[in-house]
Amino acid sequence: MSAVEDMLARLTALCFGTLSTRIALLYAALFAVVLGLVVSLAAGALARFGEASATRDLAANARVFDEILTSRARQMGDQANVLAHDFGFREAVATGDAPTITSALNSLESRVRSDMAFVLTVEGEVLAADATGVPAPETLWAQLDKGGKRGIIRSEKGFALAAAARVEAPDLIGWLVIAQPLDRAELDRLVELAPISLEASVVDAARQPVWLREATADAVIEREEQNRFLYHVSDLAVLQDGIAPRLVLRHSLAASLAAYASLKSWLIILASGGIVLVLGLSWKVARSVTEPLQQLDEATRLIGEGREVSLQVKTDDEIGRLAGSFNKMVAAIEERERQIIHVGLHDGLTGLPNRKLFTEQLANTLSRRKAGEQVMVAYVDLDDFKMVNDTLGHPAGDALLRIIADHLREDLPDALLARLGGDEFAILIDGIDDKASLGNIADALQRCFNRPLSINDQNVSCGASIGIAMAPGDGDDGNTLMKNADLALYRAKHEGKSTYHFFEPALDEAARQRRQLELDLRAAIKEGGFELNFQPLYSLAERRLTGFEALIRWNHPSRGRVNPVEFIPLAEETGLIIPIGEWVLREACHQASSWPADVSVAVNVSPKQFAATGIASMVLSALSASGLAPQRLELEITESIFIADVDATLATLHSLRNLGVKIALDDFGTGYSSLSYLRSFPFDKVKIDKSFVEDLGTSSSGHAMIRAITTLANALGMETLAEGVEDIAQFEVLEREGCQNIQGYLFSRPVAANAVAGLLRDGAGYQRQLRA
Repeated sequence: MSAVEDMLARLTALCFGTLSTRIALLYAALFAVVLGLVVSLAAGALARFGEASATRDLAANARVFDEILTSRARQMGDQANVLAHDFGFREAVATGDAPTITSALNSLESRVRSDMAFVLTVEGEVLAADATGVPAPETLWAQLDKGGKRGIIRSEKGFALAAAARVEAPDLIGWLVIAQPLDRAELDRLVELAPISLEASVVDAARQPVWLREATADAVIEREEQNRFLYHVSDLAVLQDGIAPRLVLRHSLAASLAAYASLKSWLIILASGGIVLVLGLSWKVARSVTEPLQQLDEATRLIGEGREVSLQVKTDDEIGRLAGSFNKMVAAIEERERQIIHVGLHDGLTGLPNRKLFTEQLANTLSRRKAGEQVMVAYVDLDDFKMVNDTLGHPAGDALLRIIADHLREDLPDALLARLGGDEFAILIDGIDDKASLGNIADALQRCFNRPLSINDQNVSCGASIGIAMAPGDGDDGNTLMKNADLALYRAKHEGKSTYHFFEPALDEAARQRRQLELDLRAAIKEGGFELNFQPLYSLAERRLTGFEALIRWNHPSRGRVNPVEFIPLAEETGLIIPIGEWVLREACHQASSWPADVSVAVNVSPKQFAATGIASMVLSALSASGLAPQRLELEITESIFIADVDATLATLHSLRNLGVKIALDDFGTGYSSLSYLRSFPFDKVKIDKSFVEDLGTSSSGHAMIRAITTLANALGMETLAEGVEDIAQFEVLEREGCQNIQGYLFSRPVAANAVAGLLRDGAGYQRQLRA
C-alpha cells in the first residue's frame, strides 16, 4: 500500500510539480467555476430581465396610450372651445340657425378627423349635420352638467373618444360635443406606434371575463392560457352614463422570452470555448512569465521608488522580447507623463498656456514683483469671431485662432500668452516701470489684432476688445486682477469694437449694481412686481381708436419707476425676458378681454422669447385662459428674430398665423434685410420706425421715405402704422402719404389699464381735435 502511495505521489509531482502547470490548471479551474456561475446567473437573469422588460414595456405603452388619448381629447377640446366661443356660432345656436351650425360642425369634423359633432341644447335638442348614431341626450346630460369635458361615449358606431365645450350666450345654452371613433382600425393604428407587439381593445367592463373585470386598473397581470400573456387594464374617463369602458392591452410574454432562448445557448457555447481557450492560454502565459518574474518584480519596485530602470536584453526569445518591451514601456510612461503635463497646462488648438497655467504663472509673477514695477493683465475677446465661424465654417475659425496666437507670439515675445477658451485670450506683461506709458502699451496690444489676415484665400477682419487691470493698483492677487480685467473687458465691448478699457473702481460698482438689478428683477418676476400700461393705436381710415399696445412698467419698491431701457436689455441677456414676456402676453390678453370686441391689443415679442420652444402653445394658452378672440391679438416682432434660423422662424410665424393671431413687423426700415423679410412672410402690419417720423420735420426726403413704405405695404396687402407721432404736422403728412394707423404722444402717453375705458369713451374727441 505504501508503494502505491509513493507512486501516486511521484506521478502527482511529475504532472503538477512545475509552477507553469499549477498556474495553468489553477486559472482554468477558477475560470470554469466563475464562468459556470456567471452562465447560470445570466441565464436566470435573462429570463427575469425578459419578464421585467416585457412588464415595463407593456406598462409604458399603456401610459403612452393613455397620454395619446388624453392629448387627442385635449386637442379636440381646444378646437371645440375655439368654436364654442365664436360669436357667430353662439348666435347660430341661440337662434337655431341650422345652416350655420351644420357648416361649422362639418368644418370642425374635417379639422379634427371626427365622425361625429353635435350640439346638445339645455332643452335636450340635438343640433347636428347628421344626428345618426348620436347617443341619447339623457345619457349625456349628467356628465356634461357636472362639467365633464373629455371622455368616452358609445353610439351605434361603437365607442368613441369625445370632448365637450360649453356654449354660452352669455348663459349656458348647450354643449358642443366632438367625437373620434375608437374602432378596430383606430386601435390598430395606435398599436402600430408601440415598439412591442400588442393587442388593444376597448371593452365595457360588464362584457369582460370575471378574472379581467376584477383586475386592478393600471397594473400588469400575467395569465397562463395556451401561452403566457401579460394584460394591462386602464379605466377610461366617460362622458356618458351607463357605460364603464376599459382599455385592455395584451402582450405575448412567451414571444418576448423566445428571443432570449438563443442567448442561453450561445452563453453555454461561449463558456465551453472560453474554458478551453483559457486553459491553453494559461499554460502558455505561465511558462512565459515564470522565469522573468523576479527581474520584473525588482524592476517594478525600483520604478515605484522613482529610480531609472533598464532591463538587459540577453536573448531573442520571449524573455528577451519581454525585457525589451519593458524598457520601451518605461520610456513610453516617461514620455506620456511629459505629454500629460503639457496637455493639462496648454491649449490643444493654439499651443498656448491654458487658464490653469496662466493663473499659476500670474501668481508666481506677482510674488516676484519688485517695488516700483507694475504687472499688466489683459483680457482679450475677438470681435466678430462668431461671424467667421458662421460664414466660413468652424475649421476657418480654428485657423483664425491659430493665426492670432502666432501673431501674439511674434509681437509679444516677452509676454505670457494664454487662450482661456473660445475666442478669449489673456496676456501677462511684467516688469513695467511705474513711469511707463500704459496707453502706449495698450495701443501696442491693440495693434497686434489689426494685422491683415487671410484664410482660404479670403481676407478676414478680426479686431479685438481688451480689458486691462494693473497690479498693484487694481489688485495684488491673481483672482482680483483677472476679475477686474474681465470687468474692464465687459465695458470695452459695450463701448464699441476694437477698443480697450482700463479697469476703474466704478466698473466693480457697476457690476454689483447690475447683479443687484438682476436679483431684483427675479424677485419682481416671482412676486408680481410688474404692471402694464397701454398706448392707443389710432386708425386714420376709421377715425377711431382701434387698439392699444401693451407696455411693461416696473415699480421698484425702493428705486421707484425703473425705465424699461434699463431692465429689458438685462432681461434679454440673462434669459429672464422669457418668463417676463409670457406674463406680459397673459396679462395683456386678460385686460383686453374686457374691452369692446372691435378693440385689439398689441404685444411685443422678444427674439429670445420667440426662439424658445412652445411660443405657439403659450399664445394659445393665453388666449384660452382669457377668452380673447385670436384676431384681437397682434404680436410685434423685429427682423432680428430671423438671424438664427430663417426656416424655423417662418414655420413658427405661420403656426401663429394659423391660430388667427396677427403679426406685425416692428421698427421697419432700421435693419439690413427688412424688404427681404416682407417678401418671405405676409405680415399683417408694418410699423414705421419713429426715426422716419422725426425726419418729416428735418429732412426733405422724409416724405418720400414714408410714401415709399406705404406704397410698398399697400402693394403687398399690409397695413402701415407710424410710431412716435407727436405733432399735428407729422399727422397731416402721414395721412397725406397714405399711412393707415398712428401711434404717439399726439394722442396719449401710455396709460394704466384702468384708464383704457376712459380713452375709449373720449375717442370721439380725437377725431374732433384732428379735424380741427
